[in-house]
Amino acid sequence: MSKPEFFNPPGTEVFRDGYHFSQVVRQQPGSTTLKTSGQGGWDSTLAIVADPKKQIEQTLQNVLAALRAAESSVTWRDITSIRSYHTDLAATFETTVQVFKEMDPDHRPVWTCVGVAALAIPGMVVEFEAEAVV
Repeated sequence: MSKPEFFNPPGTEVFRDGYHFSQVVRQQPGSTTLKTSGQGGWDSTLAIVADPKKQIEQTLQNVLAALRAAESSVTWRDITSIRSYHTDLAATFETTVQVFKEMDPDHRPVWTCVGVAALAIPGMVVEFEAEAVV
């Protein structure tokens, strides 16, 4: 099966290169799309990880775990779209970009990043929704 293709129109290279995301994804015919609900940075006991960077990393691990509940072979490269919600965007935006790069420096899913007043569980600084194509 063909993999999704990612695109950036001329003039938007700064988003691809500097902030590690793409503007458009084309999903191939015959593929299956998986979508998560909002995932937070909780550990195996459902306690929220306090350190912001570790919480972002744990949130992405929880995104992968949720997707793998539907399709065990899902990897970061299968994720085509991320929506992230941040209670302090100024404090967590660059860290999120860094963690995305650490996950895979060559994969840039489409990304919508939103600042919010609060999230559902006290202590959460980020929440991610994701879509993957398998």
